[in-house]
Amino acid sequence: MERNPSGKKFRSKPQLARYLGNTVDLSSFDFRTGKMMPSKLQKNKQRLRNDPLNQNKGKPDLNTTLPIRQTASIFKQPVTKVTNHPSNKVKSDPQRMNEQPRQLFWEKRLQGLSASDVTEQIIKTMELPKGLQGVGPGSNDETLLSAVASALHTSSAPITGQVSAAVEKNPAVWLNTSQPLCKAFIVTDEDIRKQEERVQQVRKKLEEALMADILSRAADTEEMDIEMDSGDEEEPEGDEPNHVAPVGC
Repeated sequence: MERNPSGKKFRSKPQLARYLGNTVDLSSFDFRTGKMMPSKLQKNKQRLRNDPLNQNKGKPDLNTTLPIRQTASIFKQPVTKVTNHPSNKVKSDPQRMNEQPRQLFWEKRLQGLSASDVTEQIIKTMELPKGLQGVGPGSNDETLLSAVASALHTSSAPITGQVSAAVEKNPAVWLNTSQPLCKAFIVTDEDIRKQEERVQQVRKKLEEALMADILSRAADTEEMDIEMDSGDEEEPEGDEPNHVAPVGC
């Protein structure tokens, strides 16, 4: 039995611990002798050091699920999450995730490639407008044409060229890989009008060629019909065929 200075008596160590609370560490206190035992304190430290469950207590809990309210009820009551920023949501750009990094001057791999027709004759390369000027090391019109065509088919963004003026000084640093290797250009109304005239001229030539082909096919078909009609009107030469009467029984 222990007695404190105020005269209160304690019949067990748990009763003393409930009275003192967390103010005093009684792990090394011997209730029978009423003294603190340093050997017990050292053993407790060694036991806690070797306890694997105690080692996991210092690790952070990375589980993001909401905790369950610990109550005396047999039903689990969920915990309501309260936040100061309810509209704060993680935004994800699927287009940015799908895009693969591009290599600098990847258009150089298109050099030496040319289209050919069914007779394996190389088709003449288109002439680029004077406003399109290549930029970068070893750029030429053929590579620039392939780069512009690739950008038109693989990207939905507008083609403006390399807007930064510093790209001419050091293209390896200031190059915009989403744009072809050409200087910045502006399409004017005059350029659009000239292109419309060229398209109309090509369409007119195509119409004339198709009409000539239709007339040629119609003439050939008419000649074949005349030859077939003349062949049907001619009678075969020779004696008339003998008609044999059937013989009755």
